[in-house]
Amino acid sequence: MFTTRLKSPMFSTCNRKTLLVALFLMATANISLFQRLLEVYPPSLGNVPFLISLALFFTFATALFLLLVAHTRGARWLLALLVLVASQAAYYMDTYGVVVDTVMIDNIFHTDTQEFAGLLSWGLVLRTLLLGVLPAWLIIRYWPAGKGFKAEFKSKLSLTLLLIIGMVLVVAPFTAHYASFIREHKITRAYSNPIYPIYSLFGYAREKLKSSAITKLTATAPDAVMIGTPSRHELIILVVGETARADRFSLNGYPRDTNPELAKRDVLSLRNVTSCGTSTGESVPCMFSALGRKDFDREKALHYENALDVLFEHGVQILWRDNNSDSKGVATRMTYENFKSPTLNKVCDTECRDIGMLGGLDKYIDSHKNKDILIVLHQMGNHGPKYYRRYPPEFERFKPACKSNELSQCTQQELDNAYDNAILYTDYFLAHVVDFLKQYNETHATAMLYVSDHGESLGEHGIYLHAAPYMIAPQEQTHIPAIVWMGKHFDYKLSDLKPYQDHPFSHDDLFCTLLVSYELNSKTCDSKHDVLMHNADVISMLQQQGQLHTAMQ
Repeated sequence: MFTTRLKSPMFSTCNRKTLLVALFLMATANISLFQRLLEVYPPSLGNVPFLISLALFFTFATALFLLLVAHTRGARWLLALLVLVASQAAYYMDTYGVVVDTVMIDNIFHTDTQEFAGLLSWGLVLRTLLLGVLPAWLIIRYWPAGKGFKAEFKSKLSLTLLLIIGMVLVVAPFTAHYASFIREHKITRAYSNPIYPIYSLFGYAREKLKSSAITKLTATAPDAVMIGTPSRHELIILVVGETARADRFSLNGYPRDTNPELAKRDVLSLRNVTSCGTSTGESVPCMFSALGRKDFDREKALHYENALDVLFEHGVQILWRDNNSDSKGVATRMTYENFKSPTLNKVCDTECRDIGMLGGLDKYIDSHKNKDILIVLHQMGNHGPKYYRRYPPEFERFKPACKSNELSQCTQQELDNAYDNAILYTDYFLAHVVDFLKQYNETHATAMLYVSDHGESLGEHGIYLHAAPYMIAPQEQTHIPAIVWMGKHFDYKLSDLKPYQDHPFSHDDLFCTLLVSYELNSKTCDSKHDVLMHNADVISMLQQQGQLHTAMQ
């Protein structure tokens, strides 16, 4: 009887193969999903029935998804592609604990060949071949011929209704549990593979289509005016760090001496700073935006001027040098130089080093003598997972260092050593930035601000790398370092900042900090009363000095 039922139109050969693919994906590509479910609902007499219900629900949902997207002659190719995609997503979810959401999709599309090479491993290759390429080939090779659109439609419709009924039946006894699960554990659903990665891909495409329609930017600070007549032009270097954690800087109390060079300079570390996002693609455009983290949306931000646009409109010369992926759209309208290759970067060995971004800056400054200047240096920093490649051999002071990109294969000590060595190199680089600026102490009002884009997980809670959804992101990914140095003619002194060393700052403060640093006044910053470098303080100081611009009178 059972065999007869399987031979019914509902269980046509194509439908049976589709169900088989769904079971294969649940068994091989959803390990992270089941791990998260077991973390949320530890196996117990009370939880086991609900866990079984969840497993059946996600299996039915996956089968339904495949059934709806795979049709007629194209079914074999689409299912083969989905198996390949799922194998890749599963590897990174299982290995690094990441979620493939729209932010991660953006990271994937902006990953260059060098970054991709850093992620390659034998584990990835074997998993791709065994759980991606091989089953995809089997699907294409042995997929049955269809029985015509009408017959296939009827059989798919029947099976679709059966799956929906099955989902209702497994949910019905646990409605209260599902209500709690949906409300309190939204992020767990993001580990459903390949449903959520495909959903994220379409969401990302929708964002890109909307952004491509932008023809004109909305002014962010249309009322901004210059409020001083300084005797010296500003020269500020803003270093955008990469993947640095605040708790790995000895300036912030880390027991290892990871900041020996900066400790010799007169710098101040702001110890309570949080990031806007957990990935470069999210944090970098957010930190230069006036929207703030709570209101930030990448598509929305593209419609507005960022801090660089506002400064440039008021005569500030801006240079963006990048030793990372790119500016994530921030410097699209600015002078941009790529320092990831030896063409411009003259300090390259196994890869081009951050220190090379200082080369030739003196010529740029000399060519803009009568201008305020902002130079942005976007670091490679601690970009993972190959932390050992982020520094020259002479900086490997903490040994042994992890030399693998499969971080879970290294001991915690080896992983910490490699990461901390990369922090040492950032310390060396920032110290040289300070020394470079000191040359212009007499001719310019100089300052350096270093702030990382986000932090990094190093195995805490079984999570590696970054890009966790912000609502569940661990502190290791959001607590970032920020370091300030000021020349003797800058409007502020470090002594002004010292009382606020532990004040809760964030990326949200950068927009107005930049405006204030270049003596720009705008009502856009009026609501930020808790910002340290609030423009009202600068206005008051300039008024006392008799330097208030006549346009303000």
